[in-house]
Amino acid sequence: MSGAEALVGPDDLGRDPVPDHGHPRDATDADLIAVVGATGTGKSDLGIAIAERLRAAGRNAEIVNADAMQLYRGMDIGTAKLSLDERHGIPHHQLDVLDVTDEASVAAYQVAARAEVDRIRADGGVAVLVGGSGLYVSSVLFDLAFPGTDPELRARLEREHDELGPGILLERLRGMDAAAAATIDARNPRRLIRALEIASRSEVVTPSLPSAPRAWRPSRILHLRRDREQLVAALHARAAGMFAAGLVDEVAALREQGIEQGRTARAAIGYSQALDVLRGSSTVEAAVEATGIATRKYARRQVSWFRRYADAETLDVTGADRGDLSELARRIVP
Repeated sequence: MSGAEALVGPDDLGRDPVPDHGHPRDATDADLIAVVGATGTGKSDLGIAIAERLRAAGRNAEIVNADAMQLYRGMDIGTAKLSLDERHGIPHHQLDVLDVTDEASVAAYQVAARAEVDRIRADGGVAVLVGGSGLYVSSVLFDLAFPGTDPELRARLEREHDELGPGILLERLRGMDAAAAATIDARNPRRLIRALEIASRSEVVTPSLPSAPRAWRPSRILHLRRDREQLVAALHARAAGMFAAGLVDEVAALREQGIEQGRTARAAIGYSQALDVLRGSSTVEAAVEATGIATRKYARRQVSWFRRYADAETLDVTGADRGDLSELARRIVP
């Protein structure tokens, strides 16, 4: 759920025709492969299938997670985190590295994820970067710089937000960084405060994706797209499935671990709605509907973000199941 992902209109989700590349390029020579796309496009399954194909071809392959919410221990159902069995013995990195009371930091993630990529490559293997958190993916693939945090400034801005409200802070941001103010979601206190924190400091930073980003190192980017109608239906079914699978019970356990004190974790899609159920302010049915709507909005931002990856191979996976994705992996890694 990274910041700096621009919203697009409700009709933009999947409306562009998705080019079918037919025969994706051979991936056996690549040592950094990124599998990206909106929620519900099958990224995890394709990442596993590619890693298995690479291993069958004699190259070690390991997966580096690029989903911000999968960084959290215990947040499994609502993030569609693969179980150990579903990982098929493929090592996964940057999973379960944060407590729910911790605040996710793309700057810290960039350092840790790139270290994993370098280690895998140094050992002669292939790093398969898998995820849909746009800024987190981009922090690995491109030369983006991120500032550190200023605890005192952050605390002051949080107090001002509570006392003055978001409107005053947004107006201040407009005077300091009009471009950031034009794209920020002022209803999200964490992002508004972070944008003000960045604008208040003197470092030259790039908190969003430039129009022509420079690659960190050579990589192959696979961008998965699904037809709009199918994706929207799948996202609502996904929301219902999470609650049916025990999301409320999962959140109840995380509540005891302090998720309500974690600014990032408590706001995650599905988790925020499940907390409302536990507090008695929402029914499960209403929470499912709210989660489906929020997921759809997030998918729009993902579509907008990854559309800007000019060098990505866009793969139409409309209607694809796990078997189809395995077949696609065979085309990618002959």
